[in-house]
Amino acid sequence: MAPAGDLLAACLAAGAGPREAAEAVARSLDGPVADRLRQVAAELRLGGEPAAVWPRLAELPGAEGLARCMERAGISGVPAVESASRTAAALRAEQARAVVARGRRAGVLVTMPLSACFLPAFLALGVAPVLIGLASGLLGRN
Repeated sequence: MAPAGDLLAACLAAGAGPREAAEAVARSLDGPVADRLRQVAAELRLGGEPAAVWPRLAELPGAEGLARCMERAGISGVPAVESASRTAAALRAEQARAVVARGRRAGVLVTMPLSACFLPAFLALGVAPVLIGLASGLLGRN
């Protein structure tokens, strides 16, 4: 969603309206975001009310803020460049946090196989001889 927000903000900054921006971004992207933007733009072109059409974009994960600012721009004519840019930046920040969390989780998951290999080897080669030596010393066998 962050690239779509950036592209929508760029189109709006260039002077396009919300419908034209949605059409342009839908042509430049693939996937469910592009499909939903095509649907929204087509409904707006056919005379759909922005308050009824833009919430369809909000059904996609992470698109609520972007849909709200585009709906506001379509209803009141308020420029949505800043709010679309802020929303895209927030989406990028959330995406970065998710990537960092997945990286940390991967680091933890990588240590489990290592402990499964090294812990038994440490016990067999390091701790067991010491315990055997102590036990034989305590039992008086040398």
